Amino acid sequence: MDGPNGRVEAIYLAAAHGEAPHSVERAIGHAGKGLEGDRNFGDPDPDSCDITLIEAEIFESQAAQHGLDLNPWEARRQVLVRGIDLGDFIGRRFQVGDLECEGEERCEPCNHLAKLVGTQVVLKGLLHSGLRARILKGGTIRIGDEVQLSAEQSRAVPLSY
Repeated sequence: MDGPNGRVEAIYLAAAHGEAPHSVERAIGHAGKGLEGDRNFGDPDPDSCDITLIEAEIFESQAAQHGLDLNPWEARRQVLVRGIDLGDFIGRRFQVGDLECEGEERCEPCNHLAKLVGTQVVLKGLLHSGLRARILKGGTIRIGDEVQLSAEQSRAVPLSY
C-alpha cells in the first residue's frame, strides 16, 4: 500500500456510557457493529459510528500551546494514531491493522470533555483532529499496527483531457 501511513499508539474502550475508557492492547472490530467491548458496539442509533480515531499529535500541541495536560482517553475516541492527518481519510477506504474502514466525517470534541478539563479552550484545540468511520471488513487491531489508505484509494488516477 502506498500513501500516507501512521501507527496505532493506543486503543481505548468503555463498556458503558458514562464510564471512563480503559486502554487495551488489542480490539476486535466487526463490520457495521464496531469494536467488541465498547459501549457503542452494535448500537442501532443511526448517529452512532463503528469506530473513532484521533491524532496523537494534537495532545502534545494542547500541552505546548495552552498548558493542558490531557490524557488521550479523555477525548473518548477509541483509537489514538500518530503520523497521519485523519482529514485525508474522509470518504476514503483505509486499513487499521486487519480492519478495512471508510472515513465518514470529522469527530469533533464534545462539551463533556470541556466540562471534564474545566475549559472551553480544549474544544477549539481538538477541532479537526478526530475521525468517525465505518468498519467494512472486520478483524483485529493492535497497538503498533499501521494505519494507511487502502491500495486502490492511495494510487493517483491519471487525469484524461
